[in-house]
Amino acid sequence: MAAMRLTERLSLTHPLFQAPMAGVATPALAAAVSNAGALGGLGLGAAGAEGAARMIRDTQALTARPFNVNLFCHAPARRDPALEAAWIARSAPLFAEFGARPPEALAEIYRSFLDDPAMLAVLLDLRPAVISFHFGLPRPDQLAALRQTGAVLLACATDLPEARAIAAAGLDGIIAQGWQAGGHRGIFDPDAPDSRLTTEDLTRRIRAELPLPVVAAGGLMDGRDIARALSWGAEAAQLGTAFIACPESAADADYRARMAGGRTVMTRAISGRPARCLENRFTLWAGDQPQDAPAPYPCAYDLGKALNAAARAAGETGFGAHWAGTGAARARALPAARLVAELAREAAAP
Repeated sequence: MAAMRLTERLSLTHPLFQAPMAGVATPALAAAVSNAGALGGLGLGAAGAEGAARMIRDTQALTARPFNVNLFCHAPARRDPALEAAWIARSAPLFAEFGARPPEALAEIYRSFLDDPAMLAVLLDLRPAVISFHFGLPRPDQLAALRQTGAVLLACATDLPEARAIAAAGLDGIIAQGWQAGGHRGIFDPDAPDSRLTTEDLTRRIRAELPLPVVAAGGLMDGRDIARALSWGAEAAQLGTAFIACPESAADADYRARMAGGRTVMTRAISGRPARCLENRFTLWAGDQPQDAPAPYPCAYDLGKALNAAARAAGETGFGAHWAGTGAARARALPAARLVAELAREAAAP
């Protein structure tokens, strides 16, 4: 008997996942997408256990349908006081431009799921239907505990070796994150060479070798893109940037306005890990810095957030983490449910 497809297992009407997008996806967005027959998503990597529990409960209050919660499985930062001090010093002129001073030291502001028993307890208690992982995989004991909840377990891969590791760990599916995707690269080791595979190439390679369901992610913006992803062998397409302009997202007015420009760059400067961002003053400044200059993730993000706060206080909005994929200019400012319906209509069109 053939294995049940992910869309069937999750009772989805449409083969569409909304990317979790930490900091942008909200309970209102995730619930609206799920209620429309696709799979909504919440990024919990920056929320902490208490904030994650609140977001999950808020979403569960808005929908009885499945939704995805996403956790970060990054290795602890390899702290280098000299490197961090140099990164702080490099940023000092930017802070000075806004009448501020950079932090004297950087903090490791996000806790990895690998070392967060409180977050695991939240998941075991609230039992979301889908749990996905970014930057790597949980420990075997964490996976064993999560399997007992009945959740569908997924993880992000940027190349075949990562996909093989996901399959070997016994997960239920693979998010194939192509080079075009917005936000943080899911690469397990951010200091390793990046294959930079397109979404199509990565999806096809994984499908040719591994039996697990694949969800294609990266640069997909409309229903025609969804149909193309399915033709590559994906069971579903994951879209994130397409939902940033929805009124239910947490993106601010400047972020939304910048989407129209559409130009994106991959940078480490904002957070310390490679991430695709809309071009802004921060990314332009970062382009003049050595690739190995930023402090490690998430310590660099501590500085990036402080810089953005200082800039915004002075009326400058060009230092935000405006994560977006290569199709940003094609985003549509539609309510999430209407966007899902439009995407489904386009995907079904001849």
